[in-house]
Amino acid sequence: MDKRVAIQIQHKTIGDGHPCFIIAEAGINHNGDEKLALEMIVEARSAGADAVKFQTHLPEHEMLSGGAVAAYVGESLFDLLKRVSLSFEAHKRLLAHARANNIIFLSTPFSREAADFLETLPVSAFKIGSGELTNLPLQEHIARKNKPMIISAGMATSDEVEATLGRIRGINQELALMHCTSTYPTPYEHANLNVLPLLKSKYNLPVGLSDHTLGTAVSIAAAALGANLIEKHFTLSRDLEGPDQKASLEPAEFRDLVQSIRAVEKALGDGIKKIQPGEDEVRRMAQHSVVSLRDIPRGNTILADDVWVKRPGTGISARHLSAIIGRRALRFIPKDRLLDWKDLEVR
Repeated sequence: MDKRVAIQIQHKTIGDGHPCFIIAEAGINHNGDEKLALEMIVEARSAGADAVKFQTHLPEHEMLSGGAVAAYVGESLFDLLKRVSLSFEAHKRLLAHARANNIIFLSTPFSREAADFLETLPVSAFKIGSGELTNLPLQEHIARKNKPMIISAGMATSDEVEATLGRIRGINQELALMHCTSTYPTPYEHANLNVLPLLKSKYNLPVGLSDHTLGTAVSIAAAALGANLIEKHFTLSRDLEGPDQKASLEPAEFRDLVQSIRAVEKALGDGIKKIQPGEDEVRRMAQHSVVSLRDIPRGNTILADDVWVKRPGTGISARHLSAIIGRRALRFIPKDRLLDWKDLEVR
Protein backbone atom coordinates (compact mmCIF):
# COMPACT_ATOMS: atom_id res chain seq x y z
CA MET A 1 0.00 0.00 0.00
CA ASP A 2 1.22 3.51 -0.76
CA LYS A 3 2.44 5.56 2.14
CA ARG A 4 -0.46 7.49 3.60
CA VAL A 5 -0.54 11.23 3.18
CA ALA A 6 0.44 13.43 6.11
CA ILE A 7 -0.54 17.05 6.67
CA GLN A 8 1.39 19.83 8.33
CA ILE A 9 -0.11 22.29 10.82
CA GLN A 10 2.57 24.73 11.89
CA HIS A 11 5.41 22.63 13.32
CA LYS A 12 3.30 19.49 13.75
CA THR A 13 3.19 16.72 11.16
CA ILE A 14 -0.01 14.68 11.35
CA GLY A 15 -0.14 11.18 9.92
CA ASP A 16 1.18 7.66 10.30
CA GLY A 17 4.63 7.53 11.86
CA HIS A 18 4.10 10.80 13.72
CA PRO A 19 2.76 11.52 17.23
CA CYS A 20 -0.99 11.68 17.63
CA PHE A 21 -2.16 15.28 17.29
CA ILE A 22 -4.21 16.02 20.42
CA ILE A 23 -6.78 18.81 20.36
CA ALA A 24 -8.29 20.28 23.50
CA GLU A 25 -11.76 21.31 22.33
CA ALA A 26 -12.54 24.40 24.38
CA GLY A 27 -15.54 25.05 22.14
CA ILE A 28 -17.96 27.33 23.95
CA ASN A 29 -17.07 26.04 27.43
CA HIS A 30 -15.79 29.54 28.27
CA ASN A 31 -19.44 30.71 28.23
CA GLY A 32 -18.45 33.93 26.49
CA ASP A 33 -15.98 34.88 29.24
CA GLU A 34 -12.73 35.89 27.52
CA LYS A 35 -10.76 35.65 30.77
CA LEU A 36 -11.93 32.05 31.15
CA ALA A 37 -10.98 31.33 27.54
CA LEU A 38 -7.49 32.70 28.10
CA GLU A 39 -7.10 30.52 31.16
CA MET A 40 -8.23 27.49 29.16
CA ILE A 41 -5.39 28.06 26.71
CA VAL A 42 -2.82 27.96 29.51
CA GLU A 43 -4.36 24.85 31.07
CA ALA A 44 -4.58 23.05 27.72
CA ARG A 45 -0.90 23.70 27.10
CA SER A 46 -0.03 22.57 30.61
CA ALA A 47 -1.99 19.35 30.05
CA GLY A 48 0.12 18.59 26.96
CA ALA A 49 -2.38 19.31 24.18
CA ASP A 50 -0.94 20.14 20.77
CA ALA A 51 -3.78 22.51 19.96
CA VAL A 52 -6.62 24.30 21.69
CA LYS A 53 -9.73 24.77 19.60
CA PHE A 54 -12.57 27.23 20.01
CA GLN A 55 -15.72 27.87 17.95
CA THR A 56 -16.38 30.99 15.93
CA HIS A 57 -20.11 31.67 15.86
CA LEU A 58 -21.95 34.40 14.02
CA PRO A 59 -25.46 33.12 14.71
CA GLU A 60 -27.24 35.42 12.29
CA HIS A 61 -25.07 34.05 9.45
CA GLU A 62 -25.27 30.36 10.37
CA MET A 63 -28.90 29.75 11.38
CA LEU A 64 -32.45 30.97 11.51
CA SER A 65 -33.43 32.25 14.91
CA GLY A 66 -36.33 29.79 15.13
CA GLY A 67 -34.44 26.71 13.96
CA ALA A 68 -34.54 23.21 15.42
CA VAL A 69 -32.99 22.63 18.86
CA ALA A 70 -31.50 19.42 20.26
CA ALA A 71 -32.66 18.45 23.75
CA TYR A 72 -29.15 18.43 25.24
CA VAL A 73 -28.73 22.15 24.46
CA GLY A 74 -31.67 23.00 26.69
CA GLU A 75 -32.56 26.32 25.09
CA SER A 76 -32.69 28.12 21.76
CA LEU A 77 -29.37 27.44 20.06
CA PHE A 78 -29.51 30.88 18.47
CA ASP A 79 -29.89 32.54 21.86
CA LEU A 80 -27.19 30.37 23.42
CA LEU A 81 -24.65 31.19 20.73
CA LYS A 82 -25.47 34.90 20.80
CA ARG A 83 -24.72 34.86 24.51
CA VAL A 84 -21.44 32.91 24.40
CA SER A 85 -19.92 34.12 21.13
CA LEU A 86 -16.55 35.83 21.43
CA SER A 87 -15.83 39.05 19.57
CA PHE A 88 -13.33 39.28 16.73
CA GLU A 89 -11.02 41.27 18.97
CA ALA A 90 -11.25 38.55 21.61
CA HIS A 91 -10.28 35.98 18.96
CA LYS A 92 -7.18 38.00 18.15
CA ARG A 93 -6.17 38.10 21.80
CA LEU A 94 -6.76 34.37 22.17
CA LEU A 95 -4.55 33.66 19.15
CA ALA A 96 -1.78 35.85 20.54
CA HIS A 97 -2.09 34.16 23.93
CA ALA A 98 -1.88 30.71 22.32
CA ARG A 99 1.26 31.71 20.44
CA ALA A 100 2.81 33.06 23.65
CA ASN A 101 2.08 29.74 25.34
CA ASN A 102 3.41 27.62 22.44
CA ILE A 103 0.14 25.90 21.60
CA ILE A 104 -1.62 25.88 18.24
CA PHE A 105 -4.81 27.95 18.09
CA LEU A 106 -7.71 26.55 16.08
CA SER A 107 -11.34 27.51 15.78
CA THR A 108 -14.28 26.00 13.94
CA PRO A 109 -16.17 28.37 11.63
CA PHE A 110 -19.88 27.74 11.28
CA SER A 111 -20.48 30.21 8.46
CA ARG A 112 -18.78 31.65 5.42
CA GLU A 113 -18.29 34.94 7.25
CA ALA A 114 -16.67 33.20 10.25
CA ALA A 115 -14.29 31.34 7.95
CA ASP A 116 -13.33 34.59 6.22
CA PHE A 117 -12.60 36.22 9.57
CA LEU A 118 -10.47 33.28 10.78
CA GLU A 119 -8.45 33.53 7.58
CA THR A 120 -7.55 37.11 8.46
CA LEU A 121 -6.34 36.24 11.99
CA PRO A 122 -4.74 34.10 10.51
CA VAL A 123 -5.38 30.53 11.64
CA SER A 124 -3.02 27.83 10.35
CA ALA A 125 -5.78 25.28 9.64
CA PHE A 126 -9.54 24.93 9.64
CA LYS A 127 -11.47 22.43 11.76
CA ILE A 128 -14.86 21.73 10.20
CA GLY A 129 -17.69 20.52 12.45
CA SER A 130 -19.87 17.51 11.75
CA GLY A 131 -22.90 19.68 11.08
CA GLU A 132 -21.07 21.18 8.12
CA LEU A 133 -20.04 17.85 6.52
CA THR A 134 -22.82 18.05 3.93
CA ASN A 135 -22.60 21.84 3.60
CA LEU A 136 -20.67 21.60 0.35
CA PRO A 137 -20.88 25.32 -0.42
CA LEU A 138 -19.15 26.14 2.87
CA GLN A 139 -16.70 23.23 2.57
CA GLU A 140 -15.68 24.41 -0.90
CA HIS A 141 -15.40 28.02 0.27
CA ILE A 142 -13.00 26.98 3.04
CA ALA A 143 -11.09 24.55 0.80
CA ARG A 144 -10.23 27.39 -1.58
CA LYS A 145 -8.33 29.10 1.22
CA ASN A 146 -5.62 26.45 0.71
CA LYS A 147 -5.04 25.66 4.35
CA PRO A 148 -5.20 22.23 6.01
CA MET A 149 -8.74 21.11 6.80
CA ILE A 150 -9.74 18.72 9.59
CA ILE A 151 -13.22 17.49 8.70
CA SER A 152 -15.49 15.83 11.26
CA ALA A 153 -17.96 13.21 10.06
CA GLY A 154 -20.51 12.78 12.83
CA MET A 155 -24.16 12.14 11.90
CA ALA A 156 -23.01 11.03 8.44
CA THR A 157 -23.43 8.08 6.12
CA SER A 158 -20.59 6.58 4.14
CA ASP A 159 -22.07 8.07 0.98
CA GLU A 160 -22.09 11.55 2.51
CA VAL A 161 -18.45 11.25 3.59
CA GLU A 162 -17.55 9.99 0.13
CA ALA A 163 -19.37 12.86 -1.57
CA THR A 164 -17.75 15.55 0.56
CA LEU A 165 -14.21 14.22 0.32
CA GLY A 166 -14.63 13.62 -3.39
CA ARG A 167 -15.63 17.22 -3.92
CA ILE A 168 -13.10 18.81 -1.56
CA ARG A 169 -10.12 16.76 -2.74
CA GLY A 170 -10.51 18.36 -6.13
CA ILE A 171 -9.76 21.72 -4.50
CA ASN A 172 -7.57 21.01 -1.46
CA GLN A 173 -5.42 17.96 -0.78
CA GLU A 174 -4.45 18.96 2.78
CA LEU A 175 -7.18 17.00 4.54
CA ALA A 176 -7.70 14.94 7.68
CA LEU A 177 -10.91 13.11 8.56
CA MET A 178 -12.35 12.80 12.06
CA HIS A 179 -14.67 9.92 12.90
CA CYS A 180 -17.30 11.15 15.33
CA THR A 181 -20.61 10.26 16.94
CA SER A 182 -22.58 13.45 17.53
CA THR A 183 -24.41 12.63 20.73
CA TYR A 184 -23.52 14.27 24.04
CA PRO A 185 -22.35 12.23 25.81
CA THR A 186 -21.93 9.31 23.40
CA PRO A 187 -22.70 5.85 24.83
CA TYR A 188 -19.69 3.57 24.49
CA GLU A 189 -21.64 1.14 22.32
CA HIS A 190 -22.20 3.90 19.76
CA ALA A 191 -18.55 4.95 19.42
CA ASN A 192 -17.89 2.45 16.59
CA LEU A 193 -14.11 2.70 16.78
CA ASN A 194 -13.62 -0.16 14.33
CA VAL A 195 -14.45 2.27 11.54
CA LEU A 196 -11.10 4.03 12.04
CA PRO A 197 -8.90 1.49 10.20
CA LEU A 198 -11.54 1.28 7.46
CA LEU A 199 -11.50 5.04 6.91
CA LYS A 200 -7.69 5.06 6.84
CA SER A 201 -7.57 2.32 4.27
CA LYS A 202 -10.34 3.75 2.11
CA TYR A 203 -9.27 7.39 1.96
CA ASN A 204 -5.49 7.24 2.44
CA LEU A 205 -5.37 10.31 4.65
CA PRO A 206 -4.85 11.07 8.35
CA VAL A 207 -7.82 9.84 10.36
CA GLY A 208 -8.76 10.65 13.93
CA LEU A 209 -11.52 10.64 16.51
CA SER A 210 -13.61 13.50 17.82
CA ASP A 211 -14.64 11.84 21.07
CA HIS A 212 -17.82 12.70 22.95
CA THR A 213 -17.87 9.70 25.31
CA LEU A 214 -17.36 10.10 29.04
CA GLY A 215 -13.86 9.56 30.38
CA THR A 216 -10.69 8.74 28.47
CA ALA A 217 -10.96 5.04 27.60
CA VAL A 218 -12.38 5.49 24.10
CA SER A 219 -9.79 8.08 23.06
CA ILE A 220 -6.98 5.87 24.35
CA ALA A 221 -8.42 2.90 22.46
CA ALA A 222 -8.60 5.02 19.30
CA ALA A 223 -4.92 5.84 19.65
CA ALA A 224 -4.20 2.11 19.96
CA LEU A 225 -6.13 1.58 16.71
CA GLY A 226 -3.86 4.08 14.98
CA ALA A 227 -5.78 7.36 15.21
CA ASN A 228 -3.62 10.22 13.97
CA LEU A 229 -5.68 12.87 15.77
CA ILE A 230 -7.74 12.94 18.94
CA GLU A 231 -10.14 15.75 19.81
CA LYS A 232 -11.73 15.83 23.25
CA HIS A 233 -13.90 18.48 24.88
CA PHE A 234 -12.02 20.41 27.56
CA THR A 235 -13.27 22.48 30.48
CA LEU A 236 -11.88 24.07 33.60
CA SER A 237 -14.80 22.62 35.56
CA ARG A 238 -17.74 20.40 34.71
CA ASP A 239 -19.74 22.42 37.22
CA LEU A 240 -19.83 25.38 34.84
CA GLU A 241 -22.98 26.04 32.82
CA GLY A 242 -23.16 24.91 29.23
CA PRO A 243 -24.31 21.94 27.13
CA ASP A 244 -20.81 20.53 26.55
CA GLN A 245 -19.46 20.70 30.10
CA LYS A 246 -20.62 17.27 31.29
CA ALA A 247 -18.92 15.43 28.41
CA SER A 248 -15.67 17.38 28.85
CA LEU A 249 -12.42 16.59 30.64
CA GLU A 250 -11.03 18.81 33.35
CA PRO A 251 -7.31 19.75 33.20
CA ALA A 252 -5.96 16.90 35.34
CA GLU A 253 -8.02 14.39 33.37
CA PHE A 254 -6.87 15.82 30.07
CA ARG A 255 -3.28 15.55 31.25
CA ASP A 256 -3.86 11.89 32.06
CA LEU A 257 -5.35 11.39 28.60
CA VAL A 258 -2.32 12.92 26.88
CA GLN A 259 0.08 10.85 28.97
CA SER A 260 -1.90 7.67 28.24
CA ILE A 261 -1.90 8.33 24.49
CA ARG A 262 1.84 8.95 24.53
CA ALA A 263 2.31 5.68 26.43
CA VAL A 264 0.17 3.84 23.86
CA GLU A 265 2.26 5.29 21.03
CA LYS A 266 5.42 3.92 22.62
CA ALA A 267 3.76 0.56 23.28
CA LEU A 268 2.61 0.06 19.69
CA GLY A 269 6.18 -0.53 18.49
CA ASP A 270 7.12 -1.48 14.94
CA GLY A 271 4.91 -4.55 14.55
CA ILE A 272 7.85 -6.94 14.18
CA LYS A 273 7.93 -9.86 16.63
CA LYS A 274 11.40 -9.95 18.12
CA ILE A 275 13.27 -10.19 21.41
CA GLN A 276 12.97 -6.83 23.14
CA PRO A 277 15.69 -5.03 25.10
CA GLY A 278 16.09 -6.57 28.54
CA GLU A 279 14.45 -9.87 27.59
CA ASP A 280 17.73 -11.74 26.99
CA GLU A 281 18.52 -12.01 30.69
CA VAL A 282 15.01 -13.25 31.50
CA ARG A 283 15.14 -15.58 28.49
CA ARG A 284 18.31 -17.25 29.79
CA MET A 285 16.68 -17.75 33.19
CA ALA A 286 13.14 -18.71 32.17
CA GLN A 287 13.54 -20.87 29.07
CA HIS A 288 14.52 -24.53 29.04
CA SER A 289 17.47 -26.49 27.71
CA VAL A 290 18.15 -30.19 27.09
CA VAL A 291 19.82 -31.86 30.11
CA SER A 292 21.07 -35.37 30.88
CA LEU A 293 18.99 -37.39 33.37
CA ARG A 294 21.75 -40.00 33.90
CA ASP A 295 25.38 -40.55 33.00
CA ILE A 296 25.70 -41.18 29.25
CA PRO A 297 28.88 -43.09 28.29
CA ARG A 298 30.85 -42.06 25.24
CA GLY A 299 29.63 -43.86 22.13
CA ASN A 300 26.16 -44.59 23.49
CA THR A 301 23.09 -43.73 21.46
CA ILE A 302 21.04 -41.21 23.38
CA LEU A 303 17.64 -42.61 24.34
CA ALA A 304 14.47 -40.79 25.29
CA ASP A 305 14.96 -41.76 28.96
CA ASP A 306 18.48 -40.29 28.95
CA VAL A 307 17.48 -36.67 28.46
CA TRP A 308 14.75 -34.14 29.24
CA VAL A 309 14.42 -30.34 29.49
CA LYS A 310 15.10 -28.04 32.45
CA ARG A 311 16.01 -24.45 33.15
CA PRO A 312 18.14 -22.41 32.48
CA GLY A 313 17.85 -21.65 28.79
CA THR A 314 21.57 -21.31 28.17
CA GLY A 315 22.09 -24.68 26.49
CA ILE A 316 20.47 -26.47 23.54
CA SER A 317 16.90 -25.18 23.37
CA ALA A 318 14.11 -27.51 24.50
CA ARG A 319 12.61 -27.27 21.03
CA HIS A 320 15.51 -29.43 19.74
CA LEU A 321 14.92 -32.36 22.12
CA SER A 322 13.60 -34.67 19.42
CA ALA A 323 16.62 -33.93 17.23
CA ILE A 324 19.00 -35.09 20.01
CA ILE A 325 17.37 -38.45 20.74
CA GLY A 326 19.01 -41.13 18.61
CA ARG A 327 22.35 -39.37 18.21
CA ARG A 328 25.59 -40.89 19.47
CA ALA A 329 27.49 -39.28 22.36
CA LEU A 330 30.99 -38.20 21.28
CA ARG A 331 32.18 -37.92 24.87
CA PHE A 332 31.09 -38.87 28.35
CA ILE A 333 28.12 -36.76 29.47
CA PRO A 334 27.60 -36.76 33.24
CA LYS A 335 24.18 -36.65 34.86
CA ASP A 336 22.46 -33.28 35.34
CA ARG A 337 24.44 -31.41 32.74
CA LEU A 338 23.35 -29.08 29.95
CA LEU A 339 24.05 -30.78 26.65
CA ASP A 340 26.17 -29.09 24.01
CA TRP A 341 26.07 -29.74 20.28
CA LYS A 342 29.78 -30.60 20.57
CA ASP A 343 28.78 -33.60 22.72
CA LEU A 344 26.86 -35.15 19.83
CA GLU A 345 27.52 -36.66 16.46
CA VAL A 346 26.65 -34.54 13.47
CA ARG A 347 23.80 -35.68 11.28
